[in-house]
Amino acid sequence: MARAKKDPAAPKKAAAPRKRKVKAEAGSVGLTADEVAAGSPPGEVEELSSKIEGAGGKTLAAYREPLGGHWVALAALPLDRVKPTPYQRELSKAHAERLATVIPKVGRFLDPVIAVPEGDSFITPNGMHRLAALGQLGAKTVIALVMPEPEIAFRILALNTEKAHNLKDKALEVIRMARAIAEADNRSETDVAFELEQPALVTIGICYEKNPRFSGGAYNSVVSKCESFSTEPMAKSLKLREAHADKLLELDELVTKAVAKLKEAGWTSGYLKPIVVARINPIRFVKPGGDRPDLGKTIAKMIESAKKFDASKVKAADIAIAAASAGSSSDE
Repeated sequence: MARAKKDPAAPKKAAAPRKRKVKAEAGSVGLTADEVAAGSPPGEVEELSSKIEGAGGKTLAAYREPLGGHWVALAALPLDRVKPTPYQRELSKAHAERLATVIPKVGRFLDPVIAVPEGDSFITPNGMHRLAALGQLGAKTVIALVMPEPEIAFRILALNTEKAHNLKDKALEVIRMARAIAEADNRSETDVAFELEQPALVTIGICYEKNPRFSGGAYNSVVSKCESFSTEPMAKSLKLREAHADKLLELDELVTKAVAKLKEAGWTSGYLKPIVVARINPIRFVKPGGDRPDLGKTIAKMIESAKKFDASKVKAADIAIAAASAGSSSDE
């Protein structure tokens, strides 16, 4: 049956109004200046001050931060009693050296680190490069905003913008956090989804642990479409991630061999690996929102396709498309 033609003169259906984010009225949130300074610190802050004193530091002040009203101690801590969290990315020596050059020009250290207690010392989720710079300068003390809740370190780490992450940095940071949580308690990936950001980062992080030269960017799209946060205890879900990572590394070896075939055929582009992955990717056109493909089955199919890869079927247009797609990404 033929469909009725649309009457061009018919009035158009009004578009649904776009929802606007409600903006808080100026001055309506948080504490006043008097409220920040008012009140007596609770017992947990007094205990925190004892830890600061026990580490050879001094509590300079205690106050409530102005947005959420949580108590914070402003403290002077011996530099050697503050360490970066053990699960964050690697130190950038160049960044630390730049800071060590700039700080003496100002003649002051004005940017406190954030710290939380760990044992008889303290760890910082956002001050690794400042600690390194102060160490190069021979400083004795660092000023820190100290919070009594150790778990806040994970959340602050997820928000850290001190130096932009690439995929390798972020994935390694996430897997280190996941391992620390697995050792500490029975929380699941779902429980700390904010801190881990993306489930794919856990799997890709394991790959980078085992092979620092792993090309995570080539597989990130595939893994992201398949992986979801687990509700199992972290120690259990990590075993599945380990298995997925092992298969990804096996796949990467085969993809590397396929890239070698392309080079033997005369191709010299820097985007040969993404080209190979795209051609053997069975879920390339799967749209987000539906059921997630099974990563184990997806990788198994890709492994079989990689074994049969035919370099003669790659055309110049494939190279151009891969270069254009990779040009908008800087995750490596």
